[in-house]
Amino acid sequence: MSLVEPSLLEILACPACHAPLREDTAENELVCTSDTCGLAYPVRDEIPVLLVDEARRPA
Repeated sequence: MSLVEPSLLEILACPACHAPLREDTAENELVCTSDTCGLAYPVRDEIPVLLVDEARRPA
């Protein structure tokens, strides 16, 4: 099951580095696809929280 609408995911980008995002349904996050950034943004109640202060850096 998708975390966000596919059409929305196509236009979303990482606020920190502007790279595309991918879904991580196991963690309920949108993850930056950049090798240098890699921030993970939470999705709460089907709404992506695209704030750098709310993101976590995956291990």
